[in-house]
Amino acid sequence: MGSEASSSRQRLFERIPLFEQIPLIAILRGIEPSEVLEVGEALCEAGFRCLEVPLNSPDPLSSIGRLRGRFAGRLLIGAGTVMTPADVEAVQRAGGEFIVSPNTSAAVIGATKSCGLLSLPGFATPSEAFTAIEAGADALKLFPAEAAPASVLQALKAVLPAQCPVFPVGGITTERMAAYVAAGAAGFGIGSALYKPGVALDTLRERAAGFVTTWHDLRK
Repeated sequence: MGSEASSSRQRLFERIPLFEQIPLIAILRGIEPSEVLEVGEALCEAGFRCLEVPLNSPDPLSSIGRLRGRFAGRLLIGAGTVMTPADVEAVQRAGGEFIVSPNTSAAVIGATKSCGLLSLPGFATPSEAFTAIEAGADALKLFPAEAAPASVLQALKAVLPAQCPVFPVGGITTERMAAYVAAGAAGFGIGSALYKPGVALDTLRERAAGFVTTWHDLRK
């Protein structure tokens, strides 16, 4: 692993102030382009700063473009469930700023960095983690977190580079956050416990505020 790549990862939160404010990624799986702006406003008001639109959502590139057009500089907008280099390029053209995958693909990571985007690939084993790091990942997504409790993260952190951020994703609730933070989680990706298609905006705001408050309380 080159020193330049390592230094770049160490400065992730310094380079991306919105991550530094609150490294919680709202995963908007299934969202429709017609609702992204009001959902984005609700999450922004509640304190979220990072939104992910999975590519298996309806017309995801349109949603990414709309979000970036409205919230550039206020929210970090990215794509999830990104599986190919062609998808990475499409997300870049739509205005996405980060790429999240459920797996470890050196080709996707390489395309992401070539496009100048942040790379957060998914991993489940030490071998996958180090493959992602060698390929240039900026941070790692521990997925699925349901199968990797906090004790697993603690063991992984003992061998991973100290400054490599790890984000547990999958089944994250406010109740589960404390153990992961104690084990070294740098942030979280939050899906169905926050957003599901059809959720009322008031409910979304309440859930989002709960996650934000819990994060700040755990970081005191």
